[in-house]
Amino acid sequence: MEQQLPYIAAFLWAVCAAGIGAYAAGIARQITYVTLADGRRQTRSLPILFRLLMPLAPNFRPLFYKPIFGNVRDRLQRKIVAAGFEGLLAPDEFLAMRILMPLLPGILLWIPFVRLAVAASRSRFLEQAEPGLYVFGLIWLSFYPALWLKRALQKRHAAIQRSLPFVLDLLTLSVEAGLDFMTSLQRNMERRSLDALGEELLQVVREIQLGKTRREALRDMSRRVNLADLRSVVNALVQADELGVSIGAILRIQSDQMRQRRFERAEKLANEAPVKMLFPLIFFIFPAVFLILMGPIVSQIVRHGF
Repeated sequence: MEQQLPYIAAFLWAVCAAGIGAYAAGIARQITYVTLADGRRQTRSLPILFRLLMPLAPNFRPLFYKPIFGNVRDRLQRKIVAAGFEGLLAPDEFLAMRILMPLLPGILLWIPFVRLAVAASRSRFLEQAEPGLYVFGLIWLSFYPALWLKRALQKRHAAIQRSLPFVLDLLTLSVEAGLDFMTSLQRNMERRSLDALGEELLQVVREIQLGKTRREALRDMSRRVNLADLRSVVNALVQADELGVSIGAILRIQSDQMRQRRFERAEKLANEAPVKMLFPLIFFIFPAVFLILMGPIVSQIVRHGF
């Protein structure tokens, strides 16, 4: 019986691994959605590790609903809404990920992986660096949710910045052709593919239809998105509404400003490109060119002597 224990343990570990693999495969095939203002569902994907650990998140809800975490929850809620994951990810679930990520993927996957890699390589350097690799992996997994949310927010803001000048041009043409602002906005939503800016404008239209004033709906969108370019446009539209200024003239001015800002951002990125290319140029391209040009010469010198 004692001789069979290792085989039984190996079989049980294999069954456990197969169960975890089947669960992960099922979670990976699931499609997650957010519900838009008009009831439509838009695909929005959470990281696979989030979806795997999400069933454990409610266990931490009593902890994160204490008053001490009130400001943290409010700040996270604003970021989650601005990133477009409202209704799909709650602040307490996000905070639970900060705890669960180092525990389960870190302790159960990262540490055994590093140990196997060190044992397989038989490198003295890796053996000395093994504790550091453990600490680095656990710290990175702890900060991964915050890094993911930051990237998602930046990606959505970039999409809104790209769409904003084009949308302003369409609204300007529609208003100057004789349509009112609301009709122009609705026509724009009907004829454009739904992107990040379209989702926000769709919510503005729905809120106005439900009784909000145009001023309040635009201000709510500005606070919800928290983007400087969009805030500038909203402030100009609200002031035009309060002062009775022509909406068409304001839209044309804002459209020109957004186009100029987009040109300035492109110019800035073009100026940064040589600096960003410096590292790969020095450490990869120059050595490769040197190896190609000088390789045969060095080979001949080594083979035949000086």
